[in-house]
Amino acid sequence: MTMRIGVDLGGTKIEVIALDGDGRERFRRRIATPREDYDATIHAVAGLVREAEHAIGTSATVGVGAPGAISPATGLIKNANSTWLIGRPLDVDLSRALDRPVRLANDANCLVLSEASDGAGAGADVVFGVILGTGTGGAIVAHGRVFTGANAIAGEWGHNPLPWPEADEYPGPACYCGLRGCIETFLSGSGLQRAYGADAPEAVAIASAADAGDPRARRALDLYVTRVARALAVVINIVDPDVVVLAGGLSNIASLYTEVPAIWQRWIFSDRVDTRLVRAKHGDSSGVRGAAWLWP
Repeated sequence: MTMRIGVDLGGTKIEVIALDGDGRERFRRRIATPREDYDATIHAVAGLVREAEHAIGTSATVGVGAPGAISPATGLIKNANSTWLIGRPLDVDLSRALDRPVRLANDANCLVLSEASDGAGAGADVVFGVILGTGTGGAIVAHGRVFTGANAIAGEWGHNPLPWPEADEYPGPACYCGLRGCIETFLSGSGLQRAYGADAPEAVAIASAADAGDPRARRALDLYVTRVARALAVVINIVDPDVVVLAGGLSNIASLYTEVPAIWQRWIFSDRVDTRLVRAKHGDSSGVRGAAWLWP
């Protein structure tokens, strides 16, 4: 039976999954990412793959979802918020470490491929997928295919400026990309913490405190909701997807799915908005499942 292994190489965690030919999960494990250490990252991914193969008792194809993209110009990683990967031949080094071909794709592309295939966007013609976590990745599936673009940056909404900024949102925080005020600086986990202010807890804890009635947390979450709505309004104005799927740690904030669609129409150039905002069916594991399916 054909076995597929997927790896989700995130900024804070690395997850591995093994799927059989019918897409059934046979193994899963998650570890912390060795941040700022490229060699340790390669070693960690290779170790997880070997552990998965030991558990399932056979070798498998390996697909990896990673932040950023492989530059068509250089073959090296670019645009990764995990900055220690930038300028590295990640796919080549992983292939060498595992002694086999490895297919690598942007983590958001893996997410939306998974969700458009058998997840929350199944059956939709155009799906825009979003990762709200350490960064704010995005990707597009149209007519069943991932759209990557001439520069391998299709869907990178997080590195456009936050639209319709308020006076205190301009020019915005500095971004690792070298610019200021990128959507990512407002909508990542650290962006929600920044909205909360000094001594901020973890981003998901802010949402829990808001639900419990904490006024400071509520103000931060309300501001976050308006920023998500403005940012997604631009995507809808340009791409006009049937479905927007949210994944990543902040996608677990339940109120986003009611509060964002309740206000986003004021920024969308339409008399009615039929786009659905939904949580990824496969949760935080959407990306790792999509990575496994990089091999047909």
